[in-house]
Amino acid sequence: MRQRLAKSAAIAATVSLLVSGCATDGSGMTETGQGAAIGTAAGAALGAIIGSQGANAGSGALIGSVGGALIGGLAGAYMEQQRKDFQKVLAQEISAGAIRVEKLPNDQLLVGMTGETTFEVDSDQIKPGFYSTMDKIAAIVNKYGKTELVVAGHTDNTGSAEHNQQLSERRAGSVERYLEGRRVLPQRIRASGYGLSQPIATNDTDAGRRLNRRVDIAIIPLTEGA
Repeated sequence: MRQRLAKSAAIAATVSLLVSGCATDGSGMTETGQGAAIGTAAGAALGAIIGSQGANAGSGALIGSVGGALIGGLAGAYMEQQRKDFQKVLAQEISAGAIRVEKLPNDQLLVGMTGETTFEVDSDQIKPGFYSTMDKIAAIVNKYGKTELVVAGHTDNTGSAEHNQQLSERRAGSVERYLEGRRVLPQRIRASGYGLSQPIATNDTDAGRRLNRRVDIAIIPLTEGA
């Protein structure tokens, strides 16, 4: 897996470097503008990760386990309705900055959560207060079952690279296990940790480090011929 992570880091390095300046003081950007730029780059970085892994979406076994794939142009409408459901059900969390829901290319979605709201510092245990949010995510994921989920854990640069790598893997695994505990099919989920290799903001400020401590879930439609 480490070879795959290294390749992912190289692919998204340019995106990460460009965005790291968005959270620095004196950028001239408003908070809203910074948030939009950071969100866009997070999606781009995650898209690079997904592409570098080689998606399982469309594999016969996975399609069989969810009762068939989406046909052609139906994927766009299917995923757009799912996005609207996330926006509606998670409106409070989105407003509070605990969750972000974004479109990715190829009809994919990103549901991102901050480490600050999901986990205690240096812990891989989901906070009990975040269970209700995780339950909402699981319910929508189960409603729209013709998808694959790629769970990616990330950290800031505090501590050693090895420690952060292991922490990010454990956090991604915690999210994976929670979803499975809410009846999301295990075959649909892939979880990986990327340590400090995929920052979406500068690690030179507390605000930037908070943004980098996160778990992202990419939701990929299962389509015929994928």
